[in-house]
Amino acid sequence: MKMALSLAARGRGMTHPNPMVGAVVVKNGRIVGKGFHKGPGTPHAEAEALRQAGHEARGSHLYVNLEPCNHQGMTPPCTEAIMRSGVKRVVYSVRDPNPRVEGGGGERLRDAGIRVEEGLMEKEAKELNAAYLKYVTTGRPLVTLKAAITADGKVATRSGASKWISGEKARIMAHRMRRESDAVMVGRGTVAADDPQLTVRMVPLRGAKAPLRVIVDSTLSMDLNCRLAAGGNPKVVVATTASHDRNKARELRKRGVEVMVLSENKGRVNLEELLIKLGEAGVAHLLVEGGPILTASFFGQGLADRLALFVAPKVFGDAEARSWMEGRVVDDPSQSLKLEWKKVRRLGEDLFLEADLRQR
Repeated sequence: MKMALSLAARGRGMTHPNPMVGAVVVKNGRIVGKGFHKGPGTPHAEAEALRQAGHEARGSHLYVNLEPCNHQGMTPPCTEAIMRSGVKRVVYSVRDPNPRVEGGGGERLRDAGIRVEEGLMEKEAKELNAAYLKYVTTGRPLVTLKAAITADGKVATRSGASKWISGEKARIMAHRMRRESDAVMVGRGTVAADDPQLTVRMVPLRGAKAPLRVIVDSTLSMDLNCRLAAGGNPKVVVATTASHDRNKARELRKRGVEVMVLSENKGRVNLEELLIKLGEAGVAHLLVEGGPILTASFFGQGLADRLALFVAPKVFGDAEARSWMEGRVVDDPSQSLKLEWKKVRRLGEDLFLEADLRQR
């Protein structure tokens, strides 16, 4: 199963909104077939592994990190391929919560006389496909908030300068995170300060689809000369409210930029509605690279799932430098937002910290 999970992970950034799935066929203690899902429309992991195993699949054991599908989609049901192959035992980590699949794959295989077991390495499998699991159960993307900060929690100097707080290895990791996401989001403040492109540049796409570029701008105050306002590929979406500048909206649409008009929440874009719209567009994993205000909005409304911090061995020591989150008022430590640390690793001189948010 460890091998199946490792194979599945090779599909990072390529499979959304589908899950990452790996499969291994074992017979008499030997691996006779293995495969992983490479993206929508391509063979599923089970089918690829069974194809590789050929006649050796008869009487074998199949290990897969997600319940085999039992429905016709862009590819045939995996359960049919498993039953035809003669596999005698199937072990999977997680039941697929997709309404079209849930429980059906396992039940179909049991009805066919195949021994089925579930739950092996369930925690690791859920972690791998966290974005897919949230997407198919809620219709909304998994939201990861990302920030590059100094050791004293600053993202920019008092003048707004922020390039480069983190080192090259950390920036490569940040671009890898973009590649593994379906959309990258910033606020109007980041657009004004950094004029970002929000493209994947420091790592190859490797078959992954370039992420959608999203700007949150309540009034369309963005400069039409900024790089994102030029549109192009990957697609740019600007989320705004009814208070937006109509002339700018017309010009942006002429350039191919989608202007999405949403309701307001305290004078700002309704982020919850925005997440629903992005989910409807097939965004399963959203990477938020916004500034302190947008980050605080996601935190404050309980809309974030994960936090990714790149911590540089630098200290500004300036009270007027920008912190990575601003706007919250806390009078007592009991009011703090709770994190559950998941990963800590060294990236050159920087540290990479990842946590799940325990706020729901």
